[in-house]
Amino acid sequence: MHPQRSELGEFLRSRRSRLLPEDVGLTDYGTRRRVPGLRREELSQLAGVSVAYYTRLEQGQSVNASDAVLDALARVLRLDEHERDHLISLARQPGRGGGARRQRPERLRDGVRLLVRTATSPMLAIGRSTDVLAWNRSAHALLAGHLDYAAPDRAASRPNLARLVFLDAHSRELYADWKAKARDAVADLRVVAGRYPDDQALTALIGELSVKSQEFASLWSTHPIRGCSHFVRHFRHPVVGSLSLTNEVVQLPDDDGQRLALFAAEPGSPSEAALRLLTDLSAEDVAVPARQSGTGAL
Repeated sequence: MHPQRSELGEFLRSRRSRLLPEDVGLTDYGTRRRVPGLRREELSQLAGVSVAYYTRLEQGQSVNASDAVLDALARVLRLDEHERDHLISLARQPGRGGGARRQRPERLRDGVRLLVRTATSPMLAIGRSTDVLAWNRSAHALLAGHLDYAAPDRAASRPNLARLVFLDAHSRELYADWKAKARDAVADLRVVAGRYPDDQALTALIGELSVKSQEFASLWSTHPIRGCSHFVRHFRHPVVGSLSLTNEVVQLPDDDGQRLALFAAEPGSPSEAALRLLTDLSAEDVAVPARQSGTGAL
């Protein structure tokens, strides 16, 4: 079975398990259920497909499900827009037997690198597997001033945002609501993994985090799905204190999964003053104190 087909089955099972018969208008006669949530037979009935067909789909033995079938499953499972897109992405991936492909390190277009480096507000370019491909001084000072500013320029030492969230003590303290940040990081990785199932770096990252972080493994098993494009993030920065910043994540065209992340503060707010101070300090190359992480270089 191709790994992507397994991902499709796991996703469908995770969404079946969160629904009760009464949630979808069925009568529960109190019979003992071996697993939580809807049975395959109940889901098939509500979606208007045969039990045999749905079973093959969930087991990865049927490919190229029609739009009508996927729409019906999304409706019955009450998927939101991001979850529906993820379902379609998993179902549409062509089967491959070779596993993850070895890939060259990601490269960033010179024009995008220039845009990032010359921006006045915090900005960074993120690779498909959440490696930092470039950041400006203020983004470096905001997110990871305890790391080498030049690290993204070396493929072997690029900081990875997901790894930082789960394995770095500085990042854990940086986010005022670390649990929300962790959920968003896992949900984003789920979406990316669904789009690029053969990405070797992404597969290795997920495996590493699953082994090294019980929190990551627990979140990953719930199959959270969310397109992470805009937030308000609250920070507890070791140099300038509390900040509340708007965070926008923009997909780059023609760059195969690369994105820009931008941060801004509300004009006239204390966060704007703190961000301005941080930007001024970063221009002077003032180091951010490192917290003890015990994880080594990231």
